[in-house]
Amino acid sequence: MSAQTLAVAERTVWRWLAARRDGVGPVPRRRFRLDDALRVRLAYWRGNVMALHRELVAAEKAGGAPAPSKSALYRAVVADVSAGDRAGLRAGERARRRFDVFLQRPPSHRNAVWEADHVEAPVQVEADGRLVKPWVTWFVDAAHDVILGVAVTPRIPNRESVLAALRAAVMRREPYGPAGGLPAVVRIDRGKDFLSHTVADALGAFAVRVDDLPAYGAHLKGTVETINGAAEKMLFAGLPRYTHRQRQVSGGPVDPDQPPLSFEAFTAEVLGWVRWWNTEHAITELGERTPMQSWADDPTPIHDADETRLWMFTLEDDRRRRTITTKGVAFGRGRHYVADWMVGLVGAGVRIRYMPHHTGEIEVFDAGTGAHLGTAVLADAAPPQTRARVQQARARKARRLRSDLAAAERERRVRYAASTVPEPAKRLDAMTTAEAAAVLAAERDTDLARWARPDLIPFDPPPATWRLPVDPNKQAQPDRNEDRR
Repeated sequence: MSAQTLAVAERTVWRWLAARRDGVGPVPRRRFRLDDALRVRLAYWRGNVMALHRELVAAEKAGGAPAPSKSALYRAVVADVSAGDRAGLRAGERARRRFDVFLQRPPSHRNAVWEADHVEAPVQVEADGRLVKPWVTWFVDAAHDVILGVAVTPRIPNRESVLAALRAAVMRREPYGPAGGLPAVVRIDRGKDFLSHTVADALGAFAVRVDDLPAYGAHLKGTVETINGAAEKMLFAGLPRYTHRQRQVSGGPVDPDQPPLSFEAFTAEVLGWVRWWNTEHAITELGERTPMQSWADDPTPIHDADETRLWMFTLEDDRRRRTITTKGVAFGRGRHYVADWMVGLVGAGVRIRYMPHHTGEIEVFDAGTGAHLGTAVLADAAPPQTRARVQQARARKARRLRSDLAAAERERRVRYAASTVPEPAKRLDAMTTAEAAAVLAAERDTDLARWARPDLIPFDPPPATWRLPVDPNKQAQPDRNEDRR
């Protein structure tokens, strides 16, 4: 019976009983073990067991301790170093985390916790005549996997995109709802845009707590990270100019001339996929229901926000008291904002709010009561054609600077001769004496021009015998005076 219970042979049980009567205990098998010093050397060799064995054999030949066999060392590494640690020694912390066991959060209710994140779409789209990889910012309900709010930006997102997505997540009317409301907690990473005082003020105005998660802790906001991965596989992978698509043997894309989507079309694709995810995609963990069905079946009450307060608190506060002058409201260096409702209010104290980076208009509030006075627009705003020419000029300057830096690096580059024996490095930068003299003379002229002070010693007046150029304006002035006389 004991043998059947323990799943061993009957003779094994009798052998255990005899050893117990004789007072003999189990003797552990002797084997080679890794100590702390060998673990350090294994890390030095990036987890390469054979390299560690070669080092131990070399140490033995130099008079050190006997080296174990290869199989003994491999068995010791497997027994004394976990699979996660071995992966970490080879590839770092990210590889080690693949062997970790993560806990699952307990079931919750809607609007208990939201998670927010940015994701860079691996798709090249056309925006303003250039190919860019847009970013998507979204807020997700952690209990029901509903994407509540989304915002798309052509370039790296900022607090403006966070506020736009937050506003879309809170509002429940079309085209944003029906999911939404005010959450109790929002989990975010340590991005400076999420942690800006603008976002903190907007959430704090509605008593929403912000959980600042540790950096590189994707497992702590698993819902939004799961949606990031689903978006890449289900949406981005099927769009034109997907950057992770198949490659040729040379490494180039299969279809390099594939026409890109416009930014408007890409945004429409993202919003369409969000609607499909919320209303048509059934998830096993939600009982084969769509996220919107699961959210609607939750009886938890919803706390809605006043849209007027929401609009106001999702604008950035300038935190300064300003005065309406005859030029309008000054905001920024050399910028004034004007509106027709400012007539008769010169001298009134105001505060301004604005959407970050939207410098074309601002919202003006009374400094005493906080009442919204109206919208003011930038005075003397340049037309779009002028702004486009300015951007083109800046782009030309940037290209010229990159070209100059590349040329300087080519001139600074030093080539060395190949060597097959141990010897000092030999430079291959031979030049003629005339070439060297020309370079040094140009540098000397540049230094002289940089340090020259032509106004240090004033010039003497020219001699009276010199013929000076005639200024037509000064020559015409005596004639007019002569006519008056």
